[in-house]
This record gives sequence, structure tokens and C-alpha cells, in this order.
Amino acid sequence: MTQQQERERGGTRPGAHASARTVERNGIDPVPESERHGTPRSLFWPWAASGLSLLCIAYGIYLMGLGLGPWQAIATGTIGYVLSFVLVGLISIAGARTGAPTMAIGRVPFGLQGNKLPTLFSYVSNVGWETVLVALSSLGGAAILARVSPGAFARADGTTPTTAAQALCFGVTAVSVVVVGIFGHALIMKVQKYLTAAITAMTVVYMVLMADRIDPSALGGGRPGDLGTFIGGIVFAMTLLGLGWVNCAADYSRYLPRTSSGRAITGWTTLGGVLAPVVLLVFGVLLNAGDPELARAAAADPVGALAAELPTWFLVPYLLTAIGGFASGAIMDIYSSGMSMLALGVPVRRHFAVLVDGVLMAVGGWYVLFVSPSFFATFQAFLSIIGVAMAGWTAVFLVEQWRRRRTGFALASVRPMGWPAVLSLALATAVGLGLITSADPNVAKAVGFLLSDRAAHGTLGAMNLGVVVALIVAGVLYAVTAPLAGRAAAGPERSAPEGDR
Repeated sequence: MTQQQERERGGTRPGAHASARTVERNGIDPVPESERHGTPRSLFWPWAASGLSLLCIAYGIYLMGLGLGPWQAIATGTIGYVLSFVLVGLISIAGARTGAPTMAIGRVPFGLQGNKLPTLFSYVSNVGWETVLVALSSLGGAAILARVSPGAFARADGTTPTTAAQALCFGVTAVSVVVVGIFGHALIMKVQKYLTAAITAMTVVYMVLMADRIDPSALGGGRPGDLGTFIGGIVFAMTLLGLGWVNCAADYSRYLPRTSSGRAITGWTTLGGVLAPVVLLVFGVLLNAGDPELARAAAADPVGALAAELPTWFLVPYLLTAIGGFASGAIMDIYSSGMSMLALGVPVRRHFAVLVDGVLMAVGGWYVLFVSPSFFATFQAFLSIIGVAMAGWTAVFLVEQWRRRRTGFALASVRPMGWPAVLSLALATAVGLGLITSADPNVAKAVGFLLSDRAAHGTLGAMNLGVVVALIVAGVLYAVTAPLAGRAAAGPERSAPEGDR
């Protein structure tokens, strides 16, 4: 299959800038120079929209729930957010340099077949985040509908939302996400810009209305956590934000001109991704510091609990804010999960891949809403496991990017199997999983196998260092073995089939 045919499986005509009103036809093939446009500053909008979710207020509650004091929660969250999103920014540079999506670029270090392992991790990560975001939209939206119209959307007690209310909110968000994902990059960039403005305005109103619940003096209270818990907070914050986006980074910078400044790409990506979440984190900590009861409620239903004290007249705007915030992140996830499916070699058009992801999102949402005994435990377990795998992948990718800083990624010629990258990722992931713990009883059986029972319930277990260890182990192993493998390689490189580009 030619690149022209690949574009038409899922492209605008060559030489034309994509319109937000047409379905994007570029698949995982590199975007031609004639279709590149924009500046690094444009990256601020999609990444800002991705973090403008009321869930980020609950993140402050989650961090304090680890056993951190108020100031510690703010510090660990900010450090973790910045560190993790710098990684997103660095990987975004590869998108502008190659014009290809993230997981297609990953074929260079991992090989055509070897790349399927991290791409599978990427796909699971994207679909998992889609599920979490849309499920949260359903939980919060249903709780608000039950207050607005208890006769139609509440059970006999007058406050508990019905299954129909949850299904309605889930359906509205899921359909909106799938539709925008089908149209692709141009519409996403446009929608995210408008969502950023609208959600920012409504979030400011929400914060003003809730201002009387803030107790600044509580910042000096609370029992601080120890060093292990502090480090664990940083790691958890990294998994909450940037490590969930590293595998999507180049997907949104690939339409920029090849000569775009790498520093500007990294800077605007990081600023967009971190600015709103840090503000919402601080607000969440201030809101939670003197109200443990709110913390317990928000752990189970972040949006519904945070709406409990709102006046009735603001409930509908709040509902739209919540759904819009979750949708903005899910839109980016479903677009990137479609790219991951194509990088796996599944022979479908890009927009059809989005539909498949929508079905998986619905199934996952059913589990989160009706099966999981604890949203927070399941959410934290998902973040830790995926965080370990994506941290290892990130290290390999960035080492390869550094090695090719002068020559660039040769996408047209890749090996069938990049053993140094595959083995580095596999070993780092195994070690990382062995060093994390989980509050989900089902997940706990599969992780923490390198920790003694005492360590798992002590400082080392609280640190959840598996994510950081996976990052370091994979990076060091690949940095050492890649040059050796390159010199000892016996077989020549081969060009990837046109249909796989």
C-alpha cells in the first residue's frame, strides 16, 4: 500500500491543510512537509484542555490520602507534574522532526515486530484512561442530575442517582468523544482551544462559589508524612499526569514544521500540561485540608462529592464543566489509541479504530461503574502498572532520541526486532512491577513480588519506587546495549512495508 493510499484510509488531499470539518486521512505515515503548519505555541491548547478537569481538584485529596500533609501534597504534586510533563515535551520534539505519531516512531529502537509490545502497553493505557474519564463523567453527572431532577433521575431515597442517569451521562460523553476522535487532529486542536476557554471560565466560578469552604490556616496542620511517603507522592503525581501522556506526545506535534524549536515545543507542552493542574491541585488541598469527610466522599465519587455544597442554579453549568473536562482528556486518548492500534499492524482505517476503542471504553466503563469495589483502589492500581511500563518505554525512547540527535529517526528503514530495546523494557517492567504495591486486592496478587511483607507495608512500599526504577533500569540498559548491538549486528536493516508506515 502506498503512502497516498494510507493517507486516504484515514487523509486530506496531499498539500492541503486539514479542515476541522473533514475526517483526517493521515494514518501513521509521516505528515508531508506541505501539510505542516502552526507554531509550538499551538501545543498549549490541547495540553491545557487535557488537564482542565475537576478531577485535578480530587488529585490533591488523593495525595493527602497517601498520608501527606497539606504542604507536602502541594509540593509532591507540583514536582511530579513538572517532571513527568517535561518528558512529554521532550518526546513531542520527535513528532515535529518526523511527522509521525509516537508509537510509529517507536519502531526505530524496538523494531517492526518488537514495537508491538510497548504499543500494546500504550493502547491499554489510552483505553484505560478513556474508560476512567468517561466513567467519572457518568458518576458525577448522574449525581448532579439526581439533584436537579430527583423525580426522574434519583432512586426512592431522593439522592442516589439511578442507573439510567449514569447511562445517560456515560452515553453523552462517550458519543461526543468518539465523534471528535473520528474527525481527527484538526478538529481536536480547534475543539480543545474552545474547551480550554469555556472550562476555565466555569472552573473559576466554581472556585469562587466554594471559596468559603477553604481554610488556609489548615495548611499548617495535619501530620506530615515521612520521606518515603513524600517520594511516593511524587511518583504517584507523575503517574497521575505526565506518564499517562508520554505515549501520545508526538501525535499532536507531528503537524508542526520540521524546523520548529525543540525548546519551544518542550516548553509550551509542559506549560500547557502543568499550569491548570497545579492551580487545581492547590485548590483541592485547601478545600480538603480541614474536611476529612469530603475527602472520603471524593475518593469514591470525585465530581459528585465536590458538587455537594453548590447552589442549585450552578449545577447545570457545573455538570457541563465536569463533562467537558473529562471529554477533553478522553478525546486525546481515543485519538492516540487509534494511532496505537494502527502501529500494532491492525489493518483498519484510523476512524474505524476509534469506533473499536469506543466499544472497549464502554465495556471498561461498565466494570468501573458496576463491578469495582473501590474506584480509588482500582484507579491507583491501573496508574501504577501502566506507569511502570510507560516509564521504561519513555527511557528507551529518549535514549534513542539522544543517540539520533544529529541523524534523526530513520523511519523508512527499521529492523524486524530491536532486541536491546525489547529486553530493556521487559526487564525494567518486571523489576518495576515487583517494587510497587496496590490497594486493589486482585491487582496486589500480581505486583510487589520483590518486596518482603514487611517492606510492602513499610516505607519502601509507600514509596512505590517501581516507576522510577523502571525508568532508570530501562534507560541504563538500553544506553549500554544499543551501541554494542549496533556494532555486532549481523543482518542488514530492511525497509518497513509501505502499508505499515
